Amino acid sequence: MIEWLDHTVLDFFLDIRNPMLTPLMRFFSVIGEGGAVWIAAAAVLLLFRQTRKAGLAVSLALIFCLLAGNVLLKNIIARPRPCWRHPEVEMLIAAPGDFSFPSGHTMSSFAAATGIFLWDKRWGIAAVTGAVMIALSRLYFYVHYPTDVLAGAVFGVGIGLLASVLLRACERRRKSY
Repeated sequence: MIEWLDHTVLDFFLDIRNPMLTPLMRFFSVIGEGGAVWIAAAAVLLLFRQTRKAGLAVSLALIFCLLAGNVLLKNIIARPRPCWRHPEVEMLIAAPGDFSFPSGHTMSSFAAATGIFLWDKRWGIAAVTGAVMIALSRLYFYVHYPTDVLAGAVFGVGIGLLASVLLRACERRRKSY
């Protein structure tokens, strides 16, 4: 059932590929590479006193994503990417060299967007929208299964919440001294 759903969704994304949509999806995929847009957002947030806590939450969440997703889960689960299993599908970007589950682009995007959303809802809505577009771009380019992206989103939100809770706990502890 899950495999059928994964392939049905990926087939939909193959069907909607077109010259107008590809550059937009490429943009979102590129800014999500290595968490680049979220690292930049964290750096900007860290610059200003009123946004520093959000910057710390985003930074901590990104570190957790790197360790939990890219170092541990991808290598433990070792799920081949759809583009590896179906080399007949035309690739519009270079095929990534690491494993598929979970989507690191998606996990880091949702972790950072959660940290931003918890700080400021207006900026958070923009961040979540960006995270969704980055996640969709991974399906569009046939480099992740929908379940990789869904797991990345769920883990990302959880990690973003965890980072925020830990920072608040540290702040309460610091204030109690």
